[in-house]
Order: sequence, then structure tokens, then C-alpha cells
Amino acid sequence: MNSPLLSTALASDYKDVRSLSRGLAVLQAMNRSPGGIATTTALAQTCGIHRTTVKRLLETLRAEGFVRKGEKDGQYYLTFAVRSLSEGLVDDAWVEQVALPLMRAAVPELLWPCDLGTVEGGFMVVRESTHRFSRLSQHRGMIGEKLPIFFTAMGRAYLAACSKEERNGLLTLLAQRDDAIGALARDTDAIRQLIATTRERGYGISDGDWDQQAPFGAVAVPLKCGRRLIGGLNLIFPKSAVAEEELLNRYVPRLKKLALRMGRNVAPWFD
Repeated sequence: MNSPLLSTALASDYKDVRSLSRGLAVLQAMNRSPGGIATTTALAQTCGIHRTTVKRLLETLRAEGFVRKGEKDGQYYLTFAVRSLSEGLVDDAWVEQVALPLMRAAVPELLWPCDLGTVEGGFMVVRESTHRFSRLSQHRGMIGEKLPIFFTAMGRAYLAACSKEERNGLLTLLAQRDDAIGALARDTDAIRQLIATTRERGYGISDGDWDQQAPFGAVAVPLKCGRRLIGGLNLIFPKSAVAEEELLNRYVPRLKKLALRMGRNVAPWFD
């Protein structure tokens, strides 16, 4: 027969495991939700967990960086950090060990600064940048910057390259916004034209379309590891500084070359 102390310890251990199970159930339910976004009420119904408990679990996950609050009350969405749960905590490693050295080595060839971004919560988030290495850079502190998908070269390149399922999830998430981004996400014809134009061109482009960076142009290409889309690479410059012919004949091919090499070299992190 178990002693009272042992029984108490076992009960305590079981409670901890149960909390973990519930937290994982919430993460799995969010992963199945369109765009990785869900409300506390919907998650409570899906997981069979009391809404107050779901709220507490979500706030714990938010404190750890795995979810963020959405645009509306009670909404949460998954962050890129959840990838670390299935990739052995190497997400940041491939950026630091592979992407950054290649980007830095390409500075003399690309001249203009280059950003690497990955998708998170309906935006492209800058994970690494050569702005601090390029003499032509007019930006600082770009790492962590959120780039709107519809209005930036990197976002357009990613949207045109992602799967139908991921694209639908992104559009579902963004359509809930009460701003220009949400309005465009709900405009099916405009999105279809944007994707078709980008695919036909073979790269994403922005001519100061994002108000926050109106004086600057950019081109971008998707970053793939095999068939897996993992992010995007852009090149940013003052609009008046680069002629269209030079952009197409010189910089776009070099950017594509960098993306191709990077995609091959990060394969061990995504196998």
C-alpha cells in the first residue's frame, strides 16, 4: 500500500502531466485552425477544456513566445517559435550558422542590403539582415521588423510561392483585420491578380507600395529547401538609385542565386 506521502507525490506528478497534456492539446487545436488563429471559446469547445483553463494555458504559452494575441478580443495565433518543438530547437541555428554567413558573403556582389524573413502571424518577420554590413544601407534595426505580405516584395514573393492550404490560412487570418490589409485579404480578385502577376514575373517587387517605406523599392524571391517553402529574401534600395534594366539583369539573378545556395545548405536543418 502506498504511503500518504507517496500518494500525494503521485497526485502532484499527475496534475503536472495533465497540465502539459492540456497545453499540447491547445497547441494542436490551434495548428488545425485556419491561419493558426483561434479564440479561447473555440479552443475550449474543441479541446473539452474549461474556457478559464484555456485562457490560463494561452497566457502561459504567450509568455513563452509560442502564441501572440490576435487583433480581436480572445484571439490568439501561433508564432514561428512553435517550429522549434519539432525541429530540435535549431530554428535559430540555421539562420545564424547558414543564412547569415551566406548573406554577408554576398554583400560585395549584391551591394544593396538584403533581408531574410519568415512568416509569422500573417506578416513576414525579418530574421536576419545585412543592413549593418552594407555601406549603402539607409536602415538600421531591421531584425524583428514585420513586413505586410500584400504591400512588400518579400511578402508578395512568399504569397505567390506558398501552397494553396497555407495561402488560404493566411488570407483567413488577415481577412479579420479592420484595415487596408484586411480589406485586400477579402478581395479575392485582387489577390488572384497579385499572385498571378508575381508568378509570371518570377519574383516579388515593391515600388514604395508600403507607406512606411515609401521612398524605397525592393525585389524579393522565395526561399525554399527542396520543395519546402521556409521564407523569403529581399533586396532593398532607394527607388531612384537602381534602373529597371540593372535590377532585372544584375540584382534579381544574384538574389535568386543566393536563395538557391541557401536552400541547399540548410537542408540538414529541415530533413
